[in-house]
Amino acid sequence: MAAKRDFYEVLGIDKNADEATIKKAYRKLAKKYHPDMNKGNPNAEKIFQEVTEAYEVLGDPKKRKLYDEYGPISLEAGFDPEKMKQAQYGNPFGNGGFYQSYSSGEPGNGYQEFHFDGSSDMDDILDKLFGKKGGFHGTGGFGGRSGFGSTGEFGSGFGGVHEERGQNIETEVPISFEEAVFGCDKRFTLSSSDGKSQNFEVHIPAGIANGQSVRLKGKGQKGYNGKDGDLLIKVKVGEKSGYERKGQDVYTTVKIPYTTAVLGGEIKIHTLYGDVVCKIKPGTQSGAKIRLKGKGVAAMNNPAVHGDEYAQVQIEVPTHLSQTAKEKLQEYARACS
Repeated sequence: MAAKRDFYEVLGIDKNADEATIKKAYRKLAKKYHPDMNKGNPNAEKIFQEVTEAYEVLGDPKKRKLYDEYGPISLEAGFDPEKMKQAQYGNPFGNGGFYQSYSSGEPGNGYQEFHFDGSSDMDDILDKLFGKKGGFHGTGGFGGRSGFGSTGEFGSGFGGVHEERGQNIETEVPISFEEAVFGCDKRFTLSSSDGKSQNFEVHIPAGIANGQSVRLKGKGQKGYNGKDGDLLIKVKVGEKSGYERKGQDVYTTVKIPYTTAVLGGEIKIHTLYGDVVCKIKPGTQSGAKIRLKGKGVAAMNNPAVHGDEYAQVQIEVPTHLSQTAKEKLQEYARACS
């Protein structure tokens, strides 16, 4: 998989940029490369997705802090900053040359990945990991009560009882389109490999998007003399007929009578927050978009900020006309010819 571009570079901003600058840069680029403004241009759509991904991270103070500290690895599913800190500041293999990241699949089947950044000797690290002179298992290894062991080349080592944090568990919970927009409380049950079941309740914040996760701290796998892992709940958002979500904006259609499109008037447009009465200008064309400011989805990191709703006009052409109406239209057609 190709490495992602630096998110600050994607938005064209400095790493010390404040929230207002980040938001301004995103809006400018999103407007420029939005698919609706670049129909038939797959490259523009790709850039729009990249810009949106960058803003979802840099626009969220917590995600931005992790990204600034750990880089792209902080975006991986199951990333645990506590594990990273342990690996950075407590690993016996040298100055940050080696770290661990933890992920998981189905409950109870977690796995761990080991990454090497080149500042230590790979052969030495592999020896220590897989059985030579004090690896993870066996006398004097990580799991022993004497830390790195009371015998062998490590001498008395670190001493004390080793603490191992439990691995994270990831599961998926389906929610409706409305539940993602307004937030909700969900209850679900997980079963372990030994057949035991446990009930959980989690609050889904308003504005969450499909594929994003909510963390329940300490609800993952049990740790060894240390902290338990976390439970990561990934949401699968259902569809809503007539609505399409793109980031914080929603898109829908509105049908208006032929006469209203020609002469102008008022119509009702359905939104996620109830009906809104809008004025239609005379001569409105089919395909025109009506922007309803603030009628989109709330931002997870700032519920006071909402996206917009865009309603695309569809003109209803009458199929049954009275004789008088036909004569009037024929008269109009002659006047325009």
